[in-house]
Amino acid sequence: MNENLFTSFSTPTILNQPATIPIILFPTLLILTSKHPTNNRLATIQQNLTQLTLKQMMTTHNAKGQTWSLMLMSLITFIAMTNLLGLLPHSFTPTTQLSMNLAMAIPLWAGTVVLGLRSKTKNSLAHLLPQGTPTPLIPMLVVIETISLLIQPMALAVRLTANITAGHLLMHLTGNAMLALSTTNFSMTLLTSMLLALLTILEIAVALIQAYVFTLLISLYLYNNT
Repeated sequence: MNENLFTSFSTPTILNQPATIPIILFPTLLILTSKHPTNNRLATIQQNLTQLTLKQMMTTHNAKGQTWSLMLMSLITFIAMTNLLGLLPHSFTPTTQLSMNLAMAIPLWAGTVVLGLRSKTKNSLAHLLPQGTPTPLIPMLVVIETISLLIQPMALAVRLTANITAGHLLMHLTGNAMLALSTTNFSMTLLTSMLLALLTILEIAVALIQAYVFTLLISLYLYNNT
């Protein structure tokens, strides 16, 4: 275990050079691509999961919104794989970095907003003022709705960062406690190891759910602007 609680969140280096880009590209090697007419079971499961996820996100979209389907599937696959990458020993989770999550959230959010202003200008601007608002409250509500619109990408990035970081910290603390108890109390060590195994299963679920939530919210922003 690392002595520093936050060492696992620091950017790793190889020969004193940042290794972020190779680590981010590594999950793409885990995506199966079949060169045979008949897929094996694992490739078939992968395709079925992809089609099911795509159907869940694209059902309510019109033809213009469905043109984003490839980008959204690439996004959810990338986030899920990088989240799971951090569960491997001596690894690094890129999605624990707020800067990286903002780099994903801001362009995607801005793309949906610009698309809405181009294709549905009146409807997009109408979202800034709820129907039936009393006249004296109009300026204040416009400011509030504008601020809520501008903080959407920050909320996306912070939600993903906080959930992944919190899970990793909890697993780190539980692992340290298990190592400390291993020399003093065998029964408590066994209990702590069981807790760590449950936390690992929970963290796998959180990694997949957070990838889905991030992409689903981008999909909802797209739906409101197409």
